[in-house]
Amino acid sequence: MDKLFSIINIPLGWVLEFISGLFGGNFAAAVFVFTLLINIAFIPLTIKSQKSSVQQMRIKPKLDELKKKYGDDKQKYSQAMSELYQQENVSMSGGCLPMIFRLVIMMSIYYLIMSPITYLMKVDANVISEATKALEATGVKIVQGRSELQIIGAVLADKINVPEILEACKGINFDFFGINLTETPKFSFNIFGDFQIIWIMPILAFAAQIVSSLFSIRMQKKTNPDAPSMTGMMLTMPLISLFIGFSLPGGVTFYWACSSLIGGFIQIAVQQFYGPHRLLAKERSKELCKQCDFEAGQIKKLSNDN
Repeated sequence: MDKLFSIINIPLGWVLEFISGLFGGNFAAAVFVFTLLINIAFIPLTIKSQKSSVQQMRIKPKLDELKKKYGDDKQKYSQAMSELYQQENVSMSGGCLPMIFRLVIMMSIYYLIMSPITYLMKVDANVISEATKALEATGVKIVQGRSELQIIGAVLADKINVPEILEACKGINFDFFGINLTETPKFSFNIFGDFQIIWIMPILAFAAQIVSSLFSIRMQKKTNPDAPSMTGMMLTMPLISLFIGFSLPGGVTFYWACSSLIGGFIQIAVQQFYGPHRLLAKERSKELCKQCDFEAGQIKKLSNDN
């Protein structure tokens, strides 16, 4: 999987590097704009997935009839269902494939944000390996997949001496309103005594996911009130993210916050124009027009015969 992510992230790294250059090497601004562009690029996939879901809703009454007709005979039901999908020109996996593709890309981008030395600074892998060993020698616990932001933080704090990385860091600014995005928060129950400014990042990511989840719940109730409620899961996931966020560098949780807010607002916009009820109404309107044309043709044929 790492090889796949590397293949995807090489061109994406060039894009992130270009955007970073536009903002004078500001890492936070580059991540925000990069996340915005990626989510905009995903809009056609979101619409395709939405349309596929509507097609599934459209043929659901016919699927219910097949279930009643064949009962517990799963083989005949499966065959009849496959024939129905072909007749209605509906793909059984049409909604899944775009989502799988999007998931792979989003996981790859997560890996990209975690690896700025490799993809943004273009530092040689051997140098990164030596820097990792040097950081481990100081007693710092290296977290697999998160070491590059840890290395940057150590280099900038003069804890390890890696001239190549220090030179590359001169062109990148990891500061976000006084918050060092290379730092990893260390949680303590002594909130007031041990507070660290980096705590703001996982809390910000948590708040962004809560806002996005609340919008999603509201849209779900509005567009499909009969669907099973996902409220519990939508509110639980941000809590899990908050817990995990206290073990991740601030740059990653900042990306989570950007992704949640931007993705949520784009989803709301898509729902306004491609909501299930709107698309389903169009599909039923097309079916009604076809039925009317067919009946008109039959009447005309009968008239000509007479």
